[in-house]
Amino acid sequence: MKIMGIKAVIRRKRKNYVSHKVEHLAENILDRDFWAENPMEKLLTDVTEFKLTNGTKRYLSAILDLGSKKIVAYQTSNRNDNPLVLDTMKQITDDVKLGTTLIHSDRGSQYTSHAFNKVVEDNDLIHSMSRVSKCIDNGPMEGFWGTLKVEMFNLDTFDTPEYLDQKIKEYIEFFNNERVTLEMGLAIPTEEEILEKIA
Repeated sequence: MKIMGIKAVIRRKRKNYVSHKVEHLAENILDRDFWAENPMEKLLTDVTEFKLTNGTKRYLSAILDLGSKKIVAYQTSNRNDNPLVLDTMKQITDDVKLGTTLIHSDRGSQYTSHAFNKVVEDNDLIHSMSRVSKCIDNGPMEGFWGTLKVEMFNLDTFDTPEYLDQKIKEYIEFFNNERVTLEMGLAIPTEEEILEKIA
């Protein structure tokens, strides 16, 4: 190739993430112990993304109670930002057990922010975080996202955020009150299964 003056065109690998300044970190206190005897003892939280038919995105933030096996708070938004997560947290502050309730999240920018840490401190919560690139540390939450998308989102067509929000509300009510299966369908997916879903 050198003799003929031919050069290969090498594509640079693009970053598939947006770096952010980490303001607060927490240890992985939960340590994949997903058993909780009582409600509001261990909570998991995360944000997932939906794409509408026009290409726009809608985000769902939710909190899963490992004790009751129910979604105890959720909020939707067109933006994946701090207000989305903080509005979700506001829904549980009257019910948490001071100094006892553990909330587990990943290391996303919303959960490492000063604003989220203030909510944690103001409500005397115990904050636990997944390790880097270990989505299985938040397995039941990831399992819920998979169940929601298979049983609701993938079976319909969503042209407007209003219709998506309506169906999310209906599904969460169904999941919390009617969907009776072993462990309420919260089988913990393997790391490979999670990576397949988010790829």
